[in-house]
Amino acid sequence: MNYNAGFFDVIIVGGGHAGCEAALACARIGLKTVLFAINLDSIAMMPCNPNIGGTSKGHLVREIDALGGEMAKNIDKTFIQSRMLNTGKGPAVYSLRAQADKFEYAKQMKKTLENTNNLYIKQGEVVQILVEKNKVCGVILESGAIYNSKAVVICTGTYLKSRCLFGQTIIQSGPNGFKSSNKLGDSLNKLGIKMFRFKTGTPARIDKRSIDFSKMQIQYGDKKIVPFSFETSFLEREQIPCYLTYTNAQTCEIIKQNLSKSPMYSGIIEGTGTRYCPSIEDKVVRFSDKLRHQVFIEPEGENTNEMYAAGLSTSLPEDVQIKMYQTVTGLEKCEFMRTGYAIEYDCIDATQLKLSLEFKNIAGLFSAGQFNGSSGYEEAAAQGIIAGINAAMYVQKKSPLIIDRSEGYIGVLIDDMVTKGSNEPYRMLTSRAEYRLLLRQDNADLRLTPKGFEVGLIKSERYEKFLDKQEKIRREIERVSKVFIKADEKTNKILCEHNSHEISNGLYLSELIKRPQMNYEILEAIDNARPNLDKQVREQVNIQIKYEGYINRQINQVEKFKRLENKKLPLDLDYKNVKGLSIEAAEHLNKIKPENVGQALRIAGVSHADISVLLIFLKHQS
Repeated sequence: MNYNAGFFDVIIVGGGHAGCEAALACARIGLKTVLFAINLDSIAMMPCNPNIGGTSKGHLVREIDALGGEMAKNIDKTFIQSRMLNTGKGPAVYSLRAQADKFEYAKQMKKTLENTNNLYIKQGEVVQILVEKNKVCGVILESGAIYNSKAVVICTGTYLKSRCLFGQTIIQSGPNGFKSSNKLGDSLNKLGIKMFRFKTGTPARIDKRSIDFSKMQIQYGDKKIVPFSFETSFLEREQIPCYLTYTNAQTCEIIKQNLSKSPMYSGIIEGTGTRYCPSIEDKVVRFSDKLRHQVFIEPEGENTNEMYAAGLSTSLPEDVQIKMYQTVTGLEKCEFMRTGYAIEYDCIDATQLKLSLEFKNIAGLFSAGQFNGSSGYEEAAAQGIIAGINAAMYVQKKSPLIIDRSEGYIGVLIDDMVTKGSNEPYRMLTSRAEYRLLLRQDNADLRLTPKGFEVGLIKSERYEKFLDKQEKIRREIERVSKVFIKADEKTNKILCEHNSHEISNGLYLSELIKRPQMNYEILEAIDNARPNLDKQVREQVNIQIKYEGYINRQINQVEKFKRLENKKLPLDLDYKNVKGLSIEAAEHLNKIKPENVGQALRIAGVSHADISVLLIFLKHQS
């Protein structure tokens, strides 16, 4: 029997990484917010690899932090190993990655949620979204409780009609054995929301005592730890090592002999899996010429014997999994603590969303995370903070926060999903960002902190520190460009020591910094007037001077991009009535309903000729 249980400004459905960021954003902005999770023990859970960051994902975490989110701060509290990846390349692709203590990570995030003003945490399964006149007005729980609200954010992750599979074994549950959500999907279908069936997977967890680490290559963390959060000034702790080993021909042979027993290859699994995080079965089939594959053995926490076998994700039968794992060097006597499995679940076609992550046809209903068809904790959290911010803006009757492709990886992520859609779980990659030299992880605060301040997530004290940092960078770049270095013995000695050719005439310090072998730090010895600046400021000075030409080139590209992004399109426009558009373009444009001409250009099936037609149309309308 239904009963009225109360009113909230915003309701968050789900307590995963998207739900946590969405809930915190709404509450910190000042709205009365409630987060519902099927089981409170699943809040901020890491059912797959317990790490945060990595290639391109580290950029997302830094951007979440710059906007005022929590993920970066939480991993800084709970990491057990930290490494900066891709340091052999340019700063555009540097990416921070940290192995987390999965239990501490969830514990600390839940603690943060529980102690945030305006935020209420409740255990309960949402089974229905209430909508009146195409406007969301609340939810109904399995218990019959009706909660009314002005906005709802759906962050159900991989729980909708989820089932876990290995071999012929099918378990109707969410990840890690938690209850699945089997009724909410029907409610969404009745609202006309288009759903997909996607799949992801995870490897077995191995008892540390059964592993022979002496046969593996030890992987240490960085000696100098770089924090994720711009607010974390210093980190130091004893790090826990990870280990590298490899599969071999025997491993591949066992997999090939048992492919028919894998639910993916036997036809039991209906959903589409991610190509960028394939199971070991997929690797053996797709890369049949490779004789071995990397396997990283990583701890799940500081006080557990469970070890994660990254690279051995599988849904083969349990007995085959054990046999296959025991062919891997160092795992000959391994004991399973948890069996690997594939998980299949319902998610939406994200082209039904606006760039604000609000549903186009249901006002006040927002969506974030794996429910939108993405993969990964970082992608989920990035969408979560944007959906939360925009739910708050909607309630306050303010304009939504839209981060475009030139402003952040978050913008690339959301634009890709909303504009192009995805027929497989979406994963963020540096190659997806056209302006990645501008969208570095090191300058995420310079790009996005003002936006976080504007919406109310960055407090005045932090913003003042940010403005001070920005000014120090500006002043130091200006000073360095005016420092003239003489061609003396001391200068040429330093240049020779770093394999850079000597100078016979004086140069400005900025010109020396731009040399491939030189940088701002090396040249400190000949810079007598250098002020005492912190590491973040020095880093920005070096990068902005060293890559000035490339940065300016991308800035010019962005200016052209912005001209199209600033040309807004009516959301109620019927493109079939726009004369000169191709039939294909009109169909695709009517499906996506782009918010501007730039977004229209990125839709498959829309040509530059069609864009010219749209520009003429807009000119006549003005």
